[in-house]
Amino acid sequence: MTNKIGKPSTCRVSFSHSEEEDDDTLFLQSMEVAQAETANTVENRLVEDPPFTIFTWTITNFSSLNTKKHYSETFFVGGDKWRVCIFPKGNDVNHLSMYLNFEDSENLPFGSSRYAQFSLAVVNQIHNKYTVRKDIHHQFNARESVWGVTLFMPLSELYDLGRGYLVNDTCIVEAKVAVRIMEYRTYDSKKDTGGVGLKNQGATSYMNSKKETGFVGLKNQGATSYMNSLLQTLYHIPYFRKAVYHMPTTENDMPSGSIPLALQSVFYNLQYSDNSVATKELTQSFGWDTNDSLMHHDVQELNRVLCERLEDKMKGTIVEGTIQQLFEGHHMNYIECINVDYKSTRKESFYDLHLDVKGCQDVYASFDKYVEVERLEGDNKYHAEQHGLQDAKKGVLFIDFPPVLQLQLKRFEYDFMQDTMVKVIAFDFANVKDNENHEYMFIWQCCDVEDCCHSEAWTVYIEMMPVCLYYCTNFLLLCSSQKIIMKFPDMRSIVQINDRYEFPLQLDLDRENGKYLSPDADRSVRNLYTLHSVLVHCGGVHGGHYYAFIRPMLTDQWFKFDDEQVTKEDMTRALEEQYGGEEELPQSFTNTPFKFIKCLNAYMLVYIRESEKEKIIYKVDEKDIDEHLRIRLKKEQQEKEHKKKEKAEAHFYRTIKVARNEDLIEQIGRDIYFDLVDHDKVRSFRMKKQMPFNLFKVLFSISFCI
Repeated sequence: MTNKIGKPSTCRVSFSHSEEEDDDTLFLQSMEVAQAETANTVENRLVEDPPFTIFTWTITNFSSLNTKKHYSETFFVGGDKWRVCIFPKGNDVNHLSMYLNFEDSENLPFGSSRYAQFSLAVVNQIHNKYTVRKDIHHQFNARESVWGVTLFMPLSELYDLGRGYLVNDTCIVEAKVAVRIMEYRTYDSKKDTGGVGLKNQGATSYMNSKKETGFVGLKNQGATSYMNSLLQTLYHIPYFRKAVYHMPTTENDMPSGSIPLALQSVFYNLQYSDNSVATKELTQSFGWDTNDSLMHHDVQELNRVLCERLEDKMKGTIVEGTIQQLFEGHHMNYIECINVDYKSTRKESFYDLHLDVKGCQDVYASFDKYVEVERLEGDNKYHAEQHGLQDAKKGVLFIDFPPVLQLQLKRFEYDFMQDTMVKVIAFDFANVKDNENHEYMFIWQCCDVEDCCHSEAWTVYIEMMPVCLYYCTNFLLLCSSQKIIMKFPDMRSIVQINDRYEFPLQLDLDRENGKYLSPDADRSVRNLYTLHSVLVHCGGVHGGHYYAFIRPMLTDQWFKFDDEQVTKEDMTRALEEQYGGEEELPQSFTNTPFKFIKCLNAYMLVYIRESEKEKIIYKVDEKDIDEHLRIRLKKEQQEKEHKKKEKAEAHFYRTIKVARNEDLIEQIGRDIYFDLVDHDKVRSFRMKKQMPFNLFKVLFSISFCI
């Protein structure tokens, strides 16, 4: 399955969501489960640091398995319980599906997780070199306790007796699992409490964020943690929040149909509610349905579209131009000839900057690369109008930076031959032995691709949702078809860049005598920035979770905003632990250093200019909210809290309806109703279940003046 921006998402099982659940909670569909009475644990090997286990599962009578999913016996890695889960007939796909299940996830203390690097394999019992193996890494916790590969291998290959995966109706599955225990402790400037040790059972089991931190979180609709982290970042820019409060709305506007009103409601509740805030009306105002809320979208794209919509709504109001004032900067693209007097320049605006991570050790290195001069010479000379083809230099310099600088770190990029899953618009079914003759196939709708193949050597599969994906199950065959890959540049895979990448607490863009600035830049403006927010992605290209570290008042105190949960954190957690990279641990069972790729890293940074932080960061209170809006939002908040209280206390009450003689008489002669009275019209009383009936009789008598 893919999301709407084309990122593949295949390493998760089918799951269901409620409005309270997190975006990556993996719940296997309820169905009959076959315990592994046919499974045999052959070998377990563990070492002390890091814990490592090789688990071999022999499944006999494989073709007779008649349940949708099948579990192995429990095995242990570092004292924790794990199991392998397979879908012998596929998890609603025509592939074997296989997952690793962390059984102890519900018993983890709050903030604790297990980072596992593991491989799952179906052993080829004839030629071991053809064993199908998938290497995966994932951070397991109470919300993400099951992870693996839905499209593990085609069922046609698995059940082909000549291929060696089923011998005597026996399948051998192997799991190699190495685990790192990760304890994330809640930071308190006075005392490190070590967290609150709660099971993740939904928002109701979370600590009281408002009481502990003064802030509340945002509810997750299924896959909206990326949106929640962005909303918290924007909310904690008070200048922006105040402008949102001053956007004109009318009494007839409904939040589900008005982005300004929906955002005003979210911000108001973040400021004044004691509980986590729902975002359903806001996403409805975007025009999203439930499926959209269960998909990851691109944060940068959401930020751009949201700001454009708000910018348009602000026109002609007292807050017109706020978006530009906060986020807009300008740079100059130039091409300058070396041997003749000719220069071409073009001024462009930006609301955020995309910085390279690959090959750069920190933000400064990325800016160096951003303004790097490119030489246009040889076959790549520049055509300079009347001067013809000329050697030239091409580059970018900044005219001005905005007060709020948003940096998008390019943690994902497209690359050739790095993954078996490749985005495709058009592809070629060619005989691998003969790449001279190609027949081009354009796939625009779901179809049986195998029927189109010209050679049995090709095993390709298409999944449409919403874009085509190309799968080649044999990497060697894919390599031998490089002409096809190069012919269609859209056939590329998404890879995540987990390189270590540092970012400073203070960012000086005037460094080295203003090397990033154009000659037209105003040098009187000091481009010294302080870090306000760090938006983090935890996971891989196949999915993950998003949260944000923010210091709302630019003090030393950081806060982690993770959907409904808000916790105090220190600077180490907010910065250094989000740099990414690898971490080398003591020797593993192979007597070689064991390296863990950190699966969490920053993907967006927000800096605020030092000279303007007092203008941007200040306390917003009720006087900054228009009176009509304040009255409306306060009333809506009270109504929601009242309904929530009624729902929470409903089990303490019962409703009693009392019919009098008058009600019986009024019903006589009517044939509409089939009862003695019209139950919708008789008087009803809501009373506590513990109330004595004699007391109810007294209240009834008073009510009817009897």
